[in-house]
Amino acid sequence: MKNILKIGSAFIGVIVGAGFASGQEILQYFTSFGTLGIFGAILSTVLFSCIGMLLVWLGSYTKTKSHKDVIYRISGRYLGIVIDLILIFTLFGVGVVMLAGAGSNLNQQFGLPIFVGTTLMTILVLLTGFLKVNRVVSIIGSITPVLIIFVIFIAIYSFITMEGTFASLNEVAQATPTTLPNWFISSINYVSFNIAVGASMSIVMGGAEKSPKTAAIGGLVGGLVLGIMILIIHLAIFSKIEEVGTLDMPMLGIVSNLSPTLGIVMSLVIFTMIYNTAVGMFFSFSARFAESGTQKFKIFFVITMIVGYLASYVGFTGLVSYFYPLIGYLGIILIIVLLAAPFIIKRQVAKNQ
Repeated sequence: MKNILKIGSAFIGVIVGAGFASGQEILQYFTSFGTLGIFGAILSTVLFSCIGMLLVWLGSYTKTKSHKDVIYRISGRYLGIVIDLILIFTLFGVGVVMLAGAGSNLNQQFGLPIFVGTTLMTILVLLTGFLKVNRVVSIIGSITPVLIIFVIFIAIYSFITMEGTFASLNEVAQATPTTLPNWFISSINYVSFNIAVGASMSIVMGGAEKSPKTAAIGGLVGGLVLGIMILIIHLAIFSKIEEVGTLDMPMLGIVSNLSPTLGIVMSLVIFTMIYNTAVGMFFSFSARFAESGTQKFKIFFVITMIVGYLASYVGFTGLVSYFYPLIGYLGIILIIVLLAAPFIIKRQVAKNQ
């Protein structure tokens, strides 16, 4: 049970980054469609549960240290190259978004210049990148429960203090800018994007778990809790859409309006979740090209962080609006392959017997 919760918590931690914890992702992907966003959240919960289970199970079953071997095994040589490139592009790109999000977080809450949060996050990720994978998983998983508690607290507060009717709030919510066409495609795109984000680190995490069954249940639990959190955050932001709909970080805005002190705490919680995903992205990206723990890995990791730091100054909200949906559409290829993975592996095992 301990390992199941550890894996589930780490799975959530890898995916929950700046966009999720701040509420910006949920605002664009779900709340912008008003009450229909509820159906999108439910669909996402089902998909996250199934695919989360598959991802971690694949890592454990193959005992891999990088996503490369697994991806090529289940998708073949040519399609494997395409998916591998998508994952590489995603890992680095989302890592960059996390660094940008760290700057926006401290800027909105404390008025600090963008470069302060971005630089601090870059240094923290750099230091963590030199640790072993088991230690990285433990760090990521240990922070997640704090976020869950805060999300539940914020949601309850938002529901209790909600002003206006559902009809009036729905009208304001639907006026929120989004690059997605409707709630159904938005929901699939969101899951697809996040699976592309979390696939590499989830596979690596699974590879560190001896029991494929434990890994699978951990992924299932993580996906289920993640989906429930999406629904809760969507309803919380929807309840306060008139107050926080234009902010970079809506969830931080809700808490700050409740209490400036709690706003500071929430800002730090979001910062740690940004850190979680940033570590997962840059660590997995570097592990794709060099074995973790080696001198080659450390050098590559440092160079990657420097390039990522410079790229992060494009801006947080703009990156979420356009980069995330692009990855979501590309990631649909990965989802299709993952759903077929158990059948592909079963056929491979039967062939080798």
